[in-house]
This record gives sequence, structure tokens and C-alpha cells, in this order.
Amino acid sequence: MTERVIIMNFEENAKAYQAFSMIKKMQENQELSSEQMAVVTHSDDEQHQFNVEDFIDFTGTNQTSKGGLIGMIVGILGGPLGILLGWFGGSVIGASRDSKEIRQAQTIFDFVGDKIDVGETGLILIANETDNRPLNRVIMMELGGEIARFDLAEIQEEIRKAQEVEETTKEKIKKDWDEKHKG
Repeated sequence: MTERVIIMNFEENAKAYQAFSMIKKMQENQELSSEQMAVVTHSDDEQHQFNVEDFIDFTGTNQTSKGGLIGMIVGILGGPLGILLGWFGGSVIGASRDSKEIRQAQTIFDFVGDKIDVGETGLILIANETDNRPLNRVIMMELGGEIARFDLAEIQEEIRKAQEVEETTKEKIKKDWDEKHKG
């Protein structure tokens, strides 16, 4: 069994909600072993926020959309680091001495920003997969969507690195501002 973060996107936003319902039924029928799932929308209001529109915690721990791994992914994407790095559009804003380190922390964030583009809605699912065929059948064959799978442990490491880079960047910006504004 492989723990994965699974990103799904569709041509039509309504299909993300349909997939959300279908995956809940698959979970009930024990076709999947899922932990969390969220419908995520990339706002088109020029703020480049990723909003969790619907969320379910299958584990029974009643985590909220902000408290789990999905919340961390969405928070980093829509937070200051995500905006600074342009994860929402593939363009990096501003050069940084830490750009090599930042680029290494980008893979899932780049992917989500590209696949769930401005104004679009997609799904993020955390699941243990022994067989990817049931989910492939529903998402790709029935709904015409796309699926990308990432190893959960790698995503957790990317989140850790992104949080580290975000903290270092904040500290550097504050230090630079303080130096420029010394009286």
C-alpha cells in the first residue's frame, strides 16, 4: 500500500464536485482507503488564493481543512511564499539568493498551480492505494479528468522545506527592511 497525495483536475469545474461525491461513495464501498479529500478552487480575483470549497476527513479524527496536510499545501500555495514565487502561474517573481533552494521545493506547488489554473476547481486526495485502477476509471474514464500522484513522504518533505524557506525569506526581508530604514 502506497500513501499518496493525488491531484485531480477537469475541463469543467462541476466535474470536481461530481468526483468528490463519487470518491466518497468509493470510500464507503471500500474501493479506496482515503484519509482526506478537498475540492480546491483557484480564485480568479487576481489574489491567487486557493480556497477549500468542500472537505472531508475520512479518518474520523475530524481534522478541518486547515488542520491537515491538504490545508498545509493550500496554505503554502496561497500564502506569501506562493505569491512571491509565482506558483500560481509558473512565473517566478523576483530573484533571490535562495532561488536554487526555492526551486527544489517547488514540484507539487508548481504542479497544483499549473493544473488548477485561475478560475478552475480540482481535487486533492490523500489516500493509501494498493490498486490505482478504481480511481483511474472514475476520474479519467467516466469524468474525463487528469490524475497525478505524488508520494506522501516526499510531499511532507517539500512542505517542510517550503515552510523553512518561507521563514528564512521573511527573516531576510525584515532584516533588509530594518537596515534600509535605520534612522
